[in-house]
Amino acid sequence: MQGPKAWELVVAFIDDSREEGETITASSQMLERAFADRNGCDELLARHARHWDLSRLAMVDRNILRLATFELREGKTPFKVVISEAISLAKEFSSSESPRFVNGVLDAVAREVGRDTGGAGESK
Repeated sequence: MQGPKAWELVVAFIDDSREEGETITASSQMLERAFADRNGCDELLARHARHWDLSRLAMVDRNILRLATFELREGKTPFKVVISEAISLAKEFSSSESPRFVNGVLDAVAREVGRDTGGAGESK
C-alpha cells in the first residue's frame, strides 16, 4: 500500500509468513486487488475522513483504512467483521487514538457503500 517501490518487500513478507499456503495465496490476491483499487478507496476515504488530508495520516492508519475500505467495497465480508478487524489492527499497530478514528471513518464508509450496493455485505 506504500506504492510500487515497496511491493517486493510486501510480497516477501507475505511469502515468509508461517501461514498455510491457502492463506498466503488469498492474502496476496487481496493485496493485489486492494492496491489496484487504492485510488477509488482514497476518493471514498477523503469524503469521510473529515478534517484530515489522507496524505497527512499516519501511514499505518491510512493503509488500514485503505484495506478495510477495499473490503467494504468488495462486499464479500460482513461490514461489522471488516470494521472490527480494522480496529484490531489499529489497536495493535498504531496509536491509542487510532482505533476510534478508524471506527468512525469506516462506519461512515460502510453506510455509503451500503447505500450504493443496496446493503450487500452488511450483517444485520
